Amino acid sequence: MSTQSIVRPEPAQNAFDRFYAGSRGAGGTFKVSHGEGIFFWDTNGKRYLEGSSGACVVNLGHGNERVRDAMIDQANRISYSAFYSEPTNTLCRMIADLAGPGFDQAFPVSGGSEAVEAAIKLARQYAVASGQSKRWKILARMPGYHGATLGAAAVTGDPDRDEIFGPIMQIMPKVPAPLSYRVPEGFDVSSYADYCAESLERQILAEGEETVLAFIMEPVGGVATGALVAPDSYYSKVREICDRYGVLLIFDEVMCGAGRTGTFLAAHHWPDALPDLVVCAKGLAAGYSPLGAMIAPNRIVDKVAGSGGFLHGHTYAGNPLSSAIGVAVLEEMLDQDLMGNAKRMGVLLQRKLHALKDRSTTVGDVRGMGLLNAVEIVEDQATKAIFPAAKQASYRVSEIARELGLHLYARRTASGKFGEWFMAAPPLIITEPEIDLFMELLTETFRVFESENR
Repeated sequence: MSTQSIVRPEPAQNAFDRFYAGSRGAGGTFKVSHGEGIFFWDTNGKRYLEGSSGACVVNLGHGNERVRDAMIDQANRISYSAFYSEPTNTLCRMIADLAGPGFDQAFPVSGGSEAVEAAIKLARQYAVASGQSKRWKILARMPGYHGATLGAAAVTGDPDRDEIFGPIMQIMPKVPAPLSYRVPEGFDVSSYADYCAESLERQILAEGEETVLAFIMEPVGGVATGALVAPDSYYSKVREICDRYGVLLIFDEVMCGAGRTGTFLAAHHWPDALPDLVVCAKGLAAGYSPLGAMIAPNRIVDKVAGSGGFLHGHTYAGNPLSSAIGVAVLEEMLDQDLMGNAKRMGVLLQRKLHALKDRSTTVGDVRGMGLLNAVEIVEDQATKAIFPAAKQASYRVSEIARELGLHLYARRTASGKFGEWFMAAPPLIITEPEIDLFMELLTETFRVFESENR
């Protein structure tokens, strides 16, 4: 054996960033050093306020001691097991209890896309086990976002992504999302929401009701619709339609769940329209570990279990380390009343965002619930026209904000076809003085942006 020393290649510069080189909204090339509370610092020592909680993930902020201690304790015990462990069982029980009656079981995974895949597969197995094997179509909304894996992408409503990935996946049928700002001519917000619910029924009938398995939607919009909240009647009508045709209703709460809207599930805001299945992620582990979950009722789980078991799984599903972290995150959320804080601070933030809109020439809309809000950017408030594509306005706003020490998560869905915005979604631990600081930085951001576009 040669004793010649092994020469290791130098790591590629900015290797991770290369994959995001085409996206100005990915955060640029600065490198993060550390974080504390609602702030993080780059390697040059500059501080940034988490104006969007990363990608609406960092619910507890950075450096939470309870989570850190739970992480270390569990790592000292066991980090991975092919079997369910005590922390995994505890996490699943806590999630089901917080989800409330009708949600009896939780299936932990590593993130939102995996949770959506799990829900789709469980729904399909349930149909087969129930003697309804013709049901396989998952209806979804346009626009909508449900993840990056192929099953989740197939139910995502984004024509740009469909054009690229369509040849390698089964694109599922779409119905219009009940947009509240860009409402088509001839409708108001309420009548358009009714039209969108009726479109679901028409699509079920057009597809053949015996072939439709489920309808998946975000109860409060994420990155495709910018914190969209429909009129209350929409949710009850969707529930009634799904019941009428035996279609399972799936709520994607990857972004809006885990306390961000002021309740554990956003679904809890519409108790008469609860879904059959729910998927959560992001805030479930608050960024301290990759973690997501599908939440399901016994009536579905028992049927699948009795037919031979759930034909699905991932290597890291339910691993003890992530589970222990998830337990600590949920305990902290409950002990610190962070759902209550999300509700209180959300009211304050929304009031200040609307005041900013009234002073601004480029804020077109403010919408959301709790601490999940979006600010839509327009070139013309009267016509709601967006800036030309070359301007990349939402990303320019995020760049200016970052220069000022405010991190914002910006989006321009489907090349701007459905508008552009950034998420105003700070961590659930934020205080009133920190809301004031957030707004000071955001106000200055728009002053600079609007001076560039006079």
